[in-house]
Amino acid sequence: MKTLLLKKEEVSKLICMNEVIGTVEEAYKAFNSDQVEQPDYIGMHLPSPRGEIDFKLGYYKGNEVISMKASSGGFIDNPTAHGVPSGMGTILLFDARSCALICVMDGSLITGLRTGAAGAVSVKALARKNARKITSIGTGNQARMQIRAINEVMKIEAIHAWDSHPDTLSKYKTDIESEFRIPVMLANSKKEAVEQADILITTTRGKGSLVEADWVKPGTHIVAIGTDQQGKQELDPEIFRGAKVVVDSIAQCTEKGETWHPLNKNIITKDDIHGEIGEILLGRKPGRENDDEVTIFDATGMAIQDNTTASKIYRNAIERNVGTFFEFFAS
Repeated sequence: MKTLLLKKEEVSKLICMNEVIGTVEEAYKAFNSDQVEQPDYIGMHLPSPRGEIDFKLGYYKGNEVISMKASSGGFIDNPTAHGVPSGMGTILLFDARSCALICVMDGSLITGLRTGAAGAVSVKALARKNARKITSIGTGNQARMQIRAINEVMKIEAIHAWDSHPDTLSKYKTDIESEFRIPVMLANSKKEAVEQADILITTTRGKGSLVEADWVKPGTHIVAIGTDQQGKQELDPEIFRGAKVVVDSIAQCTEKGETWHPLNKNIITKDDIHGEIGEILLGRKPGRENDDEVTIFDATGMAIQDNTTASKIYRNAIERNVGTFFEFFAS
């Protein structure tokens, strides 16, 4: 039994964003088709100045693969103190028929890719067809990934951006305009940026409300990415009142996502959650129904997204003869 090792530079050459959008759509549909077993993920916060680490485990009956991902972030001293990145990821793939380890791959790119693709999938399902302007609250790596993915599914005419770090904001403008030739306007305030949005993306590690309800214009689609653990928050809970709320996983989002906050304040109940995005993709529930409704996609990230994306990378590697095999188990 041989196990395939895929390094970061190899993973980067084995999949494109359009393929990832497809694997994420497959993941969401599978999740709502009784094809997935996905235990609650485990997250640990480590003492400052260290960050957090998450473990996500999933089994997909459609490909007979079990995936396990460890993903860390926020370790700001890592580059200088330990010579490694501030965030890292590793994915293990097991053949579900034998539970033999078939692949070990760098997972740092996959988290970013599939999270970006999730935003794009939600835009297809929930944004207005005439949406052209994007506002990005937060301008780090995931903010860039959201643009890369959404650019695959719609024409972006302008981006308004805000970040609490001016240097990060300025670099975002340079990078996005260079890569996509899309004009980026640097907002003087969060309010100024949000008021321009057809699509609002939040990708911060916020610990409190960054976006107020009265800033959000009718018809806005909100892609809420940053809140995936208790204690994080980006949106004023009042935004959820009367909005069409769609989540990746009701179980996760009501416990660890942005949706927890309006539930905790009794602004909405679980019955007010429109549904999971897989239900919309399967045609069981409607997506956007008019140009005035505010739609919210609360994404906490699911193991099945890692599973389908990593499995596609593994299949591509086998087909293209990429990676290094090693004997992990004695026969």
